[in-house]
Amino acid sequence: MTTTSQRTAGTTGHGRMSLAGVLGAVLGSSLPLRLTAYDGSATGPEEALGFDLLTPRGTRYLATAPGELGLVRAYVAGDLELRGVHPGDPYPLLRALGDAEVPRPPARVLAEVVRSLGAESFRPVPPPPQEVQPRWRRTVSGLRHSRTRDAEAIAHHYDVSNTFYGFVLGPSMTYTCACYPAPDATLEQAQENKYRLVFEKLRLQPGQRLLDVGCGWGGMVRYAARRGVRATGVTLSAEQAAWAQQAVVDEGLEDLAEVRHGDYRDVVAGGFDAVSSIGLTEHIGVGNYPAYFAFLRSLLRTGGLLLNHSITRPDNRRAAPTKGFIDRYVFPDGEMTGSGRIITEAQDAGLEVLHEENLRPHYALTLRDWCANLVEHWDEAVAEVGLGTAKVWGLYMAGSRLGFERDVVQLHQVLAVRTDGHGGGTDLPLRPWWTA
Repeated sequence: MTTTSQRTAGTTGHGRMSLAGVLGAVLGSSLPLRLTAYDGSATGPEEALGFDLLTPRGTRYLATAPGELGLVRAYVAGDLELRGVHPGDPYPLLRALGDAEVPRPPARVLAEVVRSLGAESFRPVPPPPQEVQPRWRRTVSGLRHSRTRDAEAIAHHYDVSNTFYGFVLGPSMTYTCACYPAPDATLEQAQENKYRLVFEKLRLQPGQRLLDVGCGWGGMVRYAARRGVRATGVTLSAEQAAWAQQAVVDEGLEDLAEVRHGDYRDVVAGGFDAVSSIGLTEHIGVGNYPAYFAFLRSLLRTGGLLLNHSITRPDNRRAAPTKGFIDRYVFPDGEMTGSGRIITEAQDAGLEVLHEENLRPHYALTLRDWCANLVEHWDEAVAEVGLGTAKVWGLYMAGSRLGFERDVVQLHQVLAVRTDGHGGGTDLPLRPWWTA
């Protein structure tokens, strides 16, 4: 018979790992976390942050997908609970783990897990409905970044629920990095400041024409239209387009603003004074950058300005796609590289790069405030989209906050101009003309 003291250790009386010990092995962490399991085993200080393994199905998730993906499946499905944190903002627990990504245990540890759990625990369990198929299975919808597959990926992430996004994003309905004018600024002030910064960088004046590709809920479009600019937005999300166009009508901006549901590559009109791309580049694929920048350049008049605002990696050595939790639950087919690659592709497409800056710390603050909104509206958010989806969002945003704080990812704005091919055709000031 197993004694109480044995149940609180990482092994059982038979020399095998307890379920709490298995959970610790999967986490791969020696930090003082509290881990408990339904077999009565526990490890770590009672007052510490940690995890509670609740069901045999949770064990099977951990066994069949050891590492990050198994933990996420068990958590989203309700078989694993977080200790000491709110599911809308598990940032403190992720920070205690030391990294938002949990590594796959080494072969020696996996062998010990197998011996301890037995063969039955390795019978696969269907993943939660929030998880999309692996990349190799998605080829039935076309090659990565085909129009059909891009539309499906965008719908997975952005067509969750406009009401749910309102709970998370707040009144601005802006799902991109804010720019905080001061550390104590509110999220709404910071988002307004971001639009102001983009508007000023693009030197927009009343009567000019702006195209905003990947326009989301139309925040940039309406900001520009309120200042007399004729603005057109395009988004692949049907729910975003419907909400944004109604917001245009509600503000009485129909004569100046329009939001279309469609692919940015279907825009046929040219001669725009400015193009803004705020949060689109992450979705188009690094291999498509040459065509992307060439197409945006073709839409600009000579002297027209492009502002590209996107999440990047901190180096240019790789152009790897997202994987694991982010790819299967959040951004299917997402792909990022460094800001240097973005600048290179813009230049090679015939655009002259004028300025770039990194807003990485601002995105960490943005995610902090989005998590706070989700916590505040947790019950309504769960009622709107379900507990599993709400958990995914809390985990994703808190993990992303940690990533921006630790320079795992960055956020760069790149400003470029279309010249006549010989550096002419522009009348730009000698120094930056916008305020910080």
